[in-house]
Amino acid sequence: MAEAHSEHSADVIVVGAGPAGSTTAYYLAKAGLDVLLLEKTAFPREKVCGDGLTPRATKQLISMGIDISEEAGWLRNKGLRIIAGGQRLQLDWPELAAYPDYGLVRKRDDFDEQLARQAQKAGARLHERCNVGAPIIDDRTGHITGVHAKLGEEKTPVTFHAPLVVAADGNSTRLSLAMGLHRREDRPMGVAVRTYFTSPRHDDDYLESWLELWDRRGAQDRLLPGYGWIFGMGDGTSNVGLGVLNTSSSFKELDWREVLKAWCASMPEDWGYTDENMTGPIRGAALPMAFNRQPHYTKGVLLVGDAGGLVNPFNGEGIAYAMESGQMAADVIVQAHARQTPHLRELALHRYPKVLKDTYGGYYTMGRAFVKLIGNPKIMKLAAERGLTHPMLMRFTLKMLANLTDPTGGDAMDRIINGLAKVAPSS
Repeated sequence: MAEAHSEHSADVIVVGAGPAGSTTAYYLAKAGLDVLLLEKTAFPREKVCGDGLTPRATKQLISMGIDISEEAGWLRNKGLRIIAGGQRLQLDWPELAAYPDYGLVRKRDDFDEQLARQAQKAGARLHERCNVGAPIIDDRTGHITGVHAKLGEEKTPVTFHAPLVVAADGNSTRLSLAMGLHRREDRPMGVAVRTYFTSPRHDDDYLESWLELWDRRGAQDRLLPGYGWIFGMGDGTSNVGLGVLNTSSSFKELDWREVLKAWCASMPEDWGYTDENMTGPIRGAALPMAFNRQPHYTKGVLLVGDAGGLVNPFNGEGIAYAMESGQMAADVIVQAHARQTPHLRELALHRYPKVLKDTYGGYYTMGRAFVKLIGNPKIMKLAAERGLTHPMLMRFTLKMLANLTDPTGGDAMDRIINGLAKVAPSS
């Protein structure tokens, strides 16, 4: 069990109460460690997201004991509808032993709060409106021993102390930067932009992905590197957005909010994706992919979720990997906490980057190759047009893009995908 701590000290400090931070705090608290969970805003709060959760993320919610019933405000989806090259293909989520056969939809403005409250119920001490600044470093060892922060509306300066700190503070991760951990420029970045519309399509029970993203505003139509999505929210609105990769020459030169507006304007009128039906502004956020910040453990700091660049480069999914990395980090920390000497604790903690690489390394390497390919509009167009005429190939593609395979005892598709991920180099 955790030792007795003062109000401002703990076994572990977790910075950021998004999906990664709250999941980490939940599993640490459940194992009996004393955890401080520090969130810079107050719940409920807005986050840029597609709001659609795959079976991979759904599994994590079930593991945390979250009530995912419709009565509790969750909307289930059966699979993915893919639209490209004049074709339309509806694919159900695969039936697997390892994952449920349904996904979920929920607005991020209260999704994150559900996870943070679950961490609180498990025993984590949550401080909202707690803006973390500089790390506190031990001059002798170079290890982090806590953080400086400003608390509440009065911005009262406080210091929090712990021998381990988890950076779950998202893509901008000021804590990682302060510890000298910078973004790798050789890794892909994505951008998501989205808004909400009042729409008759709000109760669609499939997530919808448009693989061809046309910019039709100039003299010549241009195919862009990315995809569009339409997710019914079940509450009278649709979440409509774009996920765009930085692998093309048009990435920096285009105003993606304007591209989204133009894309929505090309939709059928009766769907209602017009300015007067927009229920909020268009917002954008970065998608840090494929381990774009490393090492994932150093000098008392572990990186989870977006802070460690854990977004899936194949499909832009972040929540499942945020929660999974949080659970992995918590497991490693719990084991390290039980070691008797600093040397043995460090030995245990250095296992965390290895677990991440073993789990995702090969798959993310394949994803980086995929991102380079679809950065070429001609390849993207050909793949979309030809692929959708082969349902078997698309079922394989769905499993690969969503990372949904049974690790053992799966079918031939599972074995091929798992085998490819094993032989791909992890870096």
